[in-house]
Amino acid sequence: MAELSVGKEVLSQCSKCKLTLAHIIVTMKDTKNPDKVQCKTCKATHAFKDPGASKTKTSVNKVIKTAKAARSGRKSTETVGELWTKAINKNAAQAKSYSIKDSFLTGDIIDHPTFGQGVVEKLIDNNKIEVLFQDDYRTLMHKK
Repeated sequence: MAELSVGKEVLSQCSKCKLTLAHIIVTMKDTKNPDKVQCKTCKATHAFKDPGASKTKTSVNKVIKTAKAARSGRKSTETVGELWTKAINKNAAQAKSYSIKDSFLTGDIIDHPTFGQGVVEKLIDNNKIEVLFQDDYRTLMHKK
């Protein structure tokens, strides 16, 4: 393996280009590890990110869903789809067609033209509601 030093070329994950590209080493942490690198493509300088490091990627949506579940006191082991199924089965009411002008209460089932059927989980403000749809939680306007 070639000796790494300032000015030498190394592969790094570019945070601006979002690709593994050739970079020039700007500073070193120690004799073996680069600290800062400059992308040869976009010229951005950033911390060295080893493309060979095995990090498990967590999708942003999964993190958001887990955080929402923890914040609202729900079990984070249940998926949004499972929560939606339970909520729809628990509420036997007829679904109301969603309109931004209508008023909704907690527990109402709404039929949204884009997102499908959902259950109103909570009232956020005077004119906002959090709705559980089959794929995700969404904040919608009402009483406009």
